[in-house]
Amino acid sequence: MTTAAARRTPLFEQHQELGAKVVPFAGWEMPVQYEGIREEHSAVRRHVGMFDVSHMGEVEVEGPGALAFLQRVLSNDVAGIEIGGAQYSCLCREDGGVLDDLFVYRLGGDRYLIVTNAANHEGDLAWFGRRSREFDVIVRDVADRYAMLAVQGPHARAVLGSALGIELPPRFHVNPVRVGRRPALACGTGYTGEDGVELLIDPEVAAPIWTELLDAGVVPCGLGARDTLRLEVCYPLHGNELSPERNPIEAGLGWCCKEQTGFLGAEAVARARAEGTAETLVAFRIEGQGIPREGNPVLHDGEPAGVVTSGTFAPSLELGAGMAYVRSELAEVGTEIEIDVRGKRRPARIASRPLYERRS
Repeated sequence: MTTAAARRTPLFEQHQELGAKVVPFAGWEMPVQYEGIREEHSAVRRHVGMFDVSHMGEVEVEGPGALAFLQRVLSNDVAGIEIGGAQYSCLCREDGGVLDDLFVYRLGGDRYLIVTNAANHEGDLAWFGRRSREFDVIVRDVADRYAMLAVQGPHARAVLGSALGIELPPRFHVNPVRVGRRPALACGTGYTGEDGVELLIDPEVAAPIWTELLDAGVVPCGLGARDTLRLEVCYPLHGNELSPERNPIEAGLGWCCKEQTGFLGAEAVARARAEGTAETLVAFRIEGQGIPREGNPVLHDGEPAGVVTSGTFAPSLELGAGMAYVRSELAEVGTEIEIDVRGKRRPARIASRPLYERRS
């Protein structure tokens, strides 16, 4: 039995030239680190770093029925997105399980672009395709049209504006621009907790733009730093915090679910909101030594209480931290728990989210 060869982004050769450690991820060969996760994490928190996220998927939805269709399949109120706006949303099953979490950008009156998670792209596309038949809408897979660079950090906008000379959008907005003399999109979104922009550009100009940003002092960062950054600000990751077996309410994403739109799964979400859920996603900090990892058991008074979904050493906090699903009665901030890290019980405490907040 053979397996499909892993895909490579348009920047694979650049990653090799920089000595990146490359690992398989969601069917792609992706850089996990260059100089080191702590160094790259710090670069994003203090200055500016960039991530090759060209493995993410893109779906274009267009037509007179685009709004009605998206209102049906996405959990948020798509009618609230102005032209040039962006919105976070969940893609749910009828039972409320989360198939994916994604961003929607409104590019025109009835034209939208959806960015999917790499591992879920084909499944999302098929889900959209099946449910678009009753609407006057065209659903296109446009992933091959884009390379994607996430430029993040407190100095990201200043560096990008100087290096590329493009008009950058405010947070949660998108601007059509030209990058490398090709049409592109500059999106005021990101996954690090820092300000910054995600650039969707022509794959043919990805390498020279990457080099131009390197020359401007932008630090290349891998998936390792992307994970520690998002975990410190408690952004969920599909496959860890989110899954088809989890409802958005127990994941703390009720804010992006507008049941009045009648989206698929709205009844299940409304029921979970009204009745509560058996488990709740929480953040926690290890008190003392120990680095938690996905799958570690959570204990309370010596009894099983939940499981860690994501855990790491948080560089900005200088301690072990993570997220976990625990019994809802234990979810109050300050609750003392233990994390079983390779057989050793490490004292921990439920913490408020986000774990890290930028100090002005």
